[in-house]
Amino acid sequence: MATAEQNADQSAEQCAMPGVTPHINIRDRRAAEAIDFYKRAFGAEEQSRHPGEDGRLMHAHLNINGGALMMHDDFPEHSGPAPAPAGTVLHLEVDDADKWWDRALQAGAQVKFPIGNQFWGARYGQVSDPFGHTWSIAGPVKEG
Repeated sequence: MATAEQNADQSAEQCAMPGVTPHINIRDRRAAEAIDFYKRAFGAEEQSRHPGEDGRLMHAHLNINGGALMMHDDFPEHSGPAPAPAGTVLHLEVDDADKWWDRALQAGAQVKFPIGNQFWGARYGQVSDPFGHTWSIAGPVKEG
C-alpha cells in the first residue's frame, strides 16, 4: 500500500508539464462544450475536469497531440468579463496536416488561413474554433 508521501510524489509526476502550457478561458459557460469539440476536432484526451458548485468548469486538463491544454469557464465576478480571444495561436505540429485539417473542419472549425504548402517548407493553415480561438495546423509538405 502506498504512503501519502508516495501518492503525493506520484501526483506531482503526473502533473509535471515541461515547457509552456496554454491555459485558455472559454466564455459564455461553454467550456464543457469546448472539451467535446476539441475531442472531435483534434483528438483531445480529457485528463481531468473540475466543475464548480454552479456548474461552471473551474479547471480542465486535456492532452492534444502529446501536449497539455488547460481551460476553464469564464468567472467575470473575479476578473471582469473576458475579452474575445486574440493575439494567440494554438499550434499543432502533426504528421499529416491534411488529415488533422479535415477532421477539424468536419467538427465545425472555420478556415482562417487556407492550408497549403508554404515557402518556409511546411504544409500549414489556420482554423478558428467555435469559441474564438485560432489554431494552426502544420506538417510535412505534401508532394504533388
